[in-house]
Amino acid sequence: MKVAFAGTPEFAAVALQALLAAGFEVPLVLTQPDRPAGRGMKLQASPVKQLALKHGIPVAQPMSLKLDGKYPEDAAAARAALLEAGADVLVVAAYGLILPQWTLELPRLGCLNIHASLLPRWRGAAPIHRAIEAGDAETGITIMQMDQGLDTGDMLLVEKLVIRPDDSTGTLHDRLAGLGGRLIVEALELAACGGLSATPQPAAGVNYAHKIEKAEALLDWSLDAQTLARRVRAFNPFPGAVTSWQGESLKVWAAVAEGEQPASADCPVGSVRSADADGVLVQAGIGLLRLTELQRAGGKRLPVADFLRGVALAAGDRLGQLPV
Repeated sequence: MKVAFAGTPEFAAVALQALLAAGFEVPLVLTQPDRPAGRGMKLQASPVKQLALKHGIPVAQPMSLKLDGKYPEDAAAARAALLEAGADVLVVAAYGLILPQWTLELPRLGCLNIHASLLPRWRGAAPIHRAIEAGDAETGITIMQMDQGLDTGDMLLVEKLVIRPDDSTGTLHDRLAGLGGRLIVEALELAACGGLSATPQPAAGVNYAHKIEKAEALLDWSLDAQTLARRVRAFNPFPGAVTSWQGESLKVWAAVAEGEQPASADCPVGSVRSADADGVLVQAGIGLLRLTELQRAGGKRLPVADFLRGVALAAGDRLGQLPV
């Protein structure tokens, strides 16, 4: 079976590596154009492109796949490349471009998507972040037959994964990426022998995982500590939860909710109850948030014990929001 692949970030690269390790022929890879990154803002190839080039796989990087869109030449070239590749199926994982109808219909077996949620919950751009933020007990991978809707296609394979109490988006991402790679290989092996069956998504339980906005990372201390702790984990590694101290930005990379005592006039939201090697204990709307990994602007991420050796953050101080 010939398998064309469309994807961009590390999540997708893990799936591509799984396909190659399983012996599938990959005649073409589609990925996003190189983007400037790093301090020097030099153009960098996506993880998927880097892996494809390592294995000598042809790479196409169209700006769009819409033949009647802003970049029709790119779309036409990508279509020609897909036709020449003669793939039986197009596997899609975190590609970042909308697939028009011609793309969905071109391969014999259509397009299969590796989606990091238990559909129909958390359709959309940020399913891993939103599952943690919402306090979900589990998530998983859905292998989906793509249609023109936003993650609305029939489900082909589903496997659940428990969300651990200390999971961040980073740690959960890595486990889901591995699971996605294993499931897409299983799906294609079933498809090769006609054993893959489709199940429509249920109408109930639809949620949309909207794209993460930078402003969401600002910690609102009037919220309860449990909600704040989930947001810290959800926004690690991107964009990183943030608060302020004496006008300076502080990134909060790890935190634990404790207690249920409400804020009061004597201990308003954002006030520091204590600051020592065990953490910086901050009053939330309800409960306390123990900050255990912090970072100053321009500094390194540090365990709180190391952070406090260079910062005079102390009991009685007040943390607050920064302007957007």
